[in-house]
Amino acid sequence: MRKLIIGIAFLFILTGCQLSPKNTTISSSSSSAETTNPKTTDRTSTTKSSEVKDIETAPGILIQAVSSNDFSKVSEILKTNTDSIDEVNENGETPLLIAVHNNQNDIAKKLIDAGANVNQQDNIKDSPYLYAGAEGKTEILTYMLSHSTPDQSITNRFDGNALIPAAEKGHIENVELLLNDGNVNINHQNNYGYTALIEAVALRDGSQVYQDIVAELLKHDADPNIVDNYGKSAKDYANELGYRNITKMLQENS
Repeated sequence: MRKLIIGIAFLFILTGCQLSPKNTTISSSSSSAETTNPKTTDRTSTTKSSEVKDIETAPGILIQAVSSNDFSKVSEILKTNTDSIDEVNENGETPLLIAVHNNQNDIAKKLIDAGANVNQQDNIKDSPYLYAGAEGKTEILTYMLSHSTPDQSITNRFDGNALIPAAEKGHIENVELLLNDGNVNINHQNNYGYTALIEAVALRDGSQVYQDIVAELLKHDADPNIVDNYGKSAKDYANELGYRNITKMLQENS
């Protein structure tokens, strides 16, 4: 009987030893699975992050966001990528120029703060700075003058600076801004020989706003004696057109 009991006990111990490795293997396998899952999650997260980055750096994505007036998307793109900030569309327009065209002042300011080039010209030689000056975009022009460096040597398709079309189109606020900034050449002549003063007189109707522009130009030392390619000065045009008030101002400043 004693031998039988000892034999049963030995058999029980032997069976327990055989089962133990199996339990250990299962436990080990479970632990391995738990360790692998986070790595899989990390790879998935990295892949998704990479895909988002690829989308945000895709050619034309910033132009699309600006064209859609999507300020949030523009901001999101600029946080991770400014390499494409001066990319261009088929017209040579940068995101900043598009924003200026569309009066998207908040987006334009965001782009300028991120380093957008205010001087880059499109296919017809408009730049954000030149266009803002010419078209009466006073708010964004103000921001450009204080937060960027307009290149005064760059001219439009008529070889004019920002001041000449601003004066000719009656944008007195822009004329004042540009003159008070002090960097624009007040007597610059375009390819017709016109100065801002000549255009404000010769090409317009002599109304009050143009009288005010002439006065502002003269206050900042515009030269009334410069002649254009046709041999005429602002004084000559004022006399021919019968603009008495302007003629008087020009004579007093000759």
